[in-house]
Amino acid sequence: MNHNEAHRSHRIGWLRAAVLGANDGIVSTASLIIGFAAAQAAHGDILFAGIAGLVAGAMSMAAGEYVSVSSQADTEKAELELEQSHLDHNSEFELRELATIYEGRGLDSVLALQVAEQLMDHDALGAHARDELGIFDMSRARPIQAAFSSAGTFTLGAALPLLAVLAAPEPHLIPLVAGSSLIFLASLGAMAARAGGAPITIGAFRVTFWGALAMGLTAAVGRLFGIIT
Repeated sequence: MNHNEAHRSHRIGWLRAAVLGANDGIVSTASLIIGFAAAQAAHGDILFAGIAGLVAGAMSMAAGEYVSVSSQADTEKAELELEQSHLDHNSEFELRELATIYEGRGLDSVLALQVAEQLMDHDALGAHARDELGIFDMSRARPIQAAFSSAGTFTLGAALPLLAVLAAPEPHLIPLVAGSSLIFLASLGAMAARAGGAPITIGAFRVTFWGALAMGLTAAVGRLFGIIT
């Protein structure tokens, strides 16, 4: 009998970075555009501000993801090197430590020791990385992947409200950019939830809510700035 389990945990790394990039691209660029429009800026200035926001945001996302995920990778590397040193100098203690972990998960002491011995004979560092440190290969930090994923999806997300600016007549720019951006955000939240196996409605609602809040606050600031100037 065939049995196929379609787990999605292998998507955690790139999915997080991709959703963050696309969401930030839509929200930040749409908010920037709406803020300038609310301040009564010229159509050309609004478009220029949106393009500048796209370029700056994409680079910021790439740099931020690379630096933060590199820090995680450095920590994982240091932990693995320390664990390898422990294995080299006190393998008996590490064996007992691993057996104790398996006992805590429900195995009796004899079986736990047998499992620990066999796993350490096969791949001692791998066994301790998984079961002691909680470091799994599918969730390991990958800085370059995270940087490119975030920057690329930010660019795609930011391009959507910019296209709305090009298509919208100036008197209706704010409602059209806001409305289309909320639709984009809802679609993004639904797709991300589906890819991760989470409830689609909740995924769509939460990104739409925060996007609407960001655009509303930016519009208020832009309107205040326009009144003052």
